[in-house]
Amino acid sequence: MMSLLGRPDVDAGEVFVNFNQNITSLAVATSGGYSLYSLGSVDSTLDKIYHTKSDELFLIERLFESSLVAIVSQRAPRKLKVCHFKKQSEICNYSYANTILAVKLNRERLIVCLEESLYIHNIQDMKVVHTIRDTPCNPLGLCALSSSSEHCYLAYPGSVTSGEVQIFDAINLHAKTMIPAHDTPLAAIAFSPSGTEIATASERGTVIRVFSSQDGSRLFELRRGLKRCVSIVSLSFSNCSEYLVSSSNTETVHIFRLDRSAAETADHGKQSTDDWMGYSFFRFLSKTVTSYLPTQVTDVFSQGRAFASVSLPEAGVRRMCAITTIQKQLRLLIASQDGYLYVYSIPSIEGAECQLIKRHDLRLEDHYAMDIKGLNSGVSIGGAAGVPPSGAGAGASGSADGKSTATDKPGGSSSTSGGGGASGSGSAGASYASAVKGDEPVGGGPSST
Repeated sequence: MMSLLGRPDVDAGEVFVNFNQNITSLAVATSGGYSLYSLGSVDSTLDKIYHTKSDELFLIERLFESSLVAIVSQRAPRKLKVCHFKKQSEICNYSYANTILAVKLNRERLIVCLEESLYIHNIQDMKVVHTIRDTPCNPLGLCALSSSSEHCYLAYPGSVTSGEVQIFDAINLHAKTMIPAHDTPLAAIAFSPSGTEIATASERGTVIRVFSSQDGSRLFELRRGLKRCVSIVSLSFSNCSEYLVSSSNTETVHIFRLDRSAAETADHGKQSTDDWMGYSFFRFLSKTVTSYLPTQVTDVFSQGRAFASVSLPEAGVRRMCAITTIQKQLRLLIASQDGYLYVYSIPSIEGAECQLIKRHDLRLEDHYAMDIKGLNSGVSIGGAAGVPPSGAGAGASGSADGKSTATDKPGGSSSTSGGGGASGSGSAGASYASAVKGDEPVGGGPSST
């Protein structure tokens, strides 16, 4: 089979893992189907919400806590399906001219990323409202969509030779700003929960930067390490926006604390011997030698260091990371594509170790989530397993083959407003729109073709 997304994990039969927008559930796809897990009691058990047998998937996105999921299978990599998993029904499907590399969604928009174009759908009825064409070649489908409806921004690479980030207003459908984030091409981007900040990392992987998505100003510069050729695969803000977590192809996961207070504390006070050997030393040195050292050197001293880190057993494994509050406790969640979910506590003191609370095995095929020790979690299943009936409850279907002409060029890429080359045989209708807002049942529509 061809290598999809340039990802060897797909070819090796490993699992695809993905958190939803507010880190309340985890989607896991294997060769035999996909499952959805609730994260509400992940310290002790991993509650399986739903499981179904299906074609091998390489993309799955759940819309917050609703019953709507967007999926792309390996068998049909150009077709996007939007399904209601509790009803076991396909709501609509769209076909595109090339392989779908990424799908992002919030309560206002659904984004489909191809190698050289982006389609913006109105999630209420799945109509294509805008198409960004001729984007710089993006073979990994790198893009990010803010989960916020108020600041509904889309970000994507603006260059193949440098780390430019294009910020696009997905509601008002115009380019907002371009951020020259790095000298080398981008490797990872992520919005804060409010959509007002964006974190970026380049192919070098040594420095992570946080910018304002409103005006492009730099807010934080964080040093992951000095090692070269580190590939960052995951960036994620905590739900409270106070932390940023990154994972790479190494075995180490880094947590950074984003101190937004303008006042600097303890710089003029007494400092212990230990402080002089740690982060405080770098802050002191950067202030005293700025006028004597080259800019590149002083930049290194002024960059923030990791607040905490976690070392996992093996390098070279793709891992998705998230920080969220579970039962009033801050937790680091690491979902790895070798089939495990790690749960860590986050220390309150800088430099302290994260403590492993639980490790869950995601590869078990029974109807219960089990931890690595093999103990039943004793949870009930929210949905019955089974293959969604063909055409049941289907809504719209159509194609998005990109035949429209370009009308403008936001951020150096030609764009098309309106239909964007998509045509369909029906509409998902008001019942679909109500399901987007919550978890109301989705009614039937025209049969898909």
